[in-house]
Amino acid sequence: MDAFYASVEQRDRPALAGRPVIVGADPRGRGVVSAASYEARVYGVRSAMPIGRAARLCPHAAFLPVDMAKYREVSLQIMAILAGFSPLVEPVSVDEAFVDLTGTERLFGSPEAAVRRIKVRIREETRLTASAGLAPNKFLAKVASDLEKPDGLVVVAPGGEARFLAPLPVERIWGVGRVMARALRELGVTTVAELQRVPRAVLVRRFGRHGEALHALAFGRDDRPVEPFEDPKSMGAEETFAADCRDPERLRTTLRAQAERVAAELRAGGFAAGRVTLKLRLAPFETRTRSLTGEPTQDALELYRRAAALLERERVARPVRLIGLSASRLGPAGRGQLDLLDPAALRRERLGRVVDRLTARFGQGTVIPASLLSKRTRSE
Repeated sequence: MDAFYASVEQRDRPALAGRPVIVGADPRGRGVVSAASYEARVYGVRSAMPIGRAARLCPHAAFLPVDMAKYREVSLQIMAILAGFSPLVEPVSVDEAFVDLTGTERLFGSPEAAVRRIKVRIREETRLTASAGLAPNKFLAKVASDLEKPDGLVVVAPGGEARFLAPLPVERIWGVGRVMARALRELGVTTVAELQRVPRAVLVRRFGRHGEALHALAFGRDDRPVEPFEDPKSMGAEETFAADCRDPERLRTTLRAQAERVAAELRAGGFAAGRVTLKLRLAPFETRTRSLTGEPTQDALELYRRAAALLERERVARPVRLIGLSASRLGPAGRGQLDLLDPAALRRERLGRVVDRLTARFGQGTVIPASLLSKRTRSE
């Protein structure tokens, strides 16, 4: 989708049509830009940019908070449209998916005709535009979809993969970030065409297994299938403080609230997590991540205890700008030994499911741990 969050807001607020729109954190605080309309991008505003910088670049923009519930609802509409054209739909994010159109010609015509019909359906049913890439594999389709936004369609014909990629900057290759791009520049490589001329053995010697992948992608080779029902790899929550936090108690309370949110997501998905990761962003701009692996759990208190233990080990002496908790190594709930080792954890997980039902009926915050009461009182 094209500038998805911002486009949804422009659709729902006609007065914003044609105006720069920036969706994300409060421009008076810290945080980052979640999405920027194409009108805002003219001023240099981009996703993931610090919100303060975006406000300086485009002070006359409309700054709006993220409305994730609304975006998910629109996303479900879009995914349903895609599922009407193929059973093989792999959502990548709330606004992006891969669709395998193999074998659908008798129903929808050529793949290109099918893609054009998909774009029309999305526009008619959601009043939003989508850009698409049609190619022999996922990597090429993704690259193609980004080249002619908004409302674009780029087709890569079978047999023309290397020729299509050749003039593009090497940063278009998956896995080539700033560090890899700098290393490639040292080899005299700035475009994919130049990368194609580097012998595979040289890339492997310099970058190991990443060199193998670089060589394959430079020629447009990607044999990964479209996987429609892939489970999430992690679930998490994080908070950027309006002012640098020096209060250890506030850090712990914030982690406790994040553990509750992540545990609720785990229960909703039927997952338990075997690894907990703590994320800290320290002033001026250093990011640290620390992880702890244990028995799989979906218990909020257990998630918090592991994250708090990691925080304690860090002995943070500098102000904290952001703190986050994520759960990974996900698997089906109820298969670990934690419930046997700690019967109280089993009772808490059952209680958590009761809280989920109460929340669904009466709203967020109906039941919260007593340790979070002071935090809610401050926010009110």
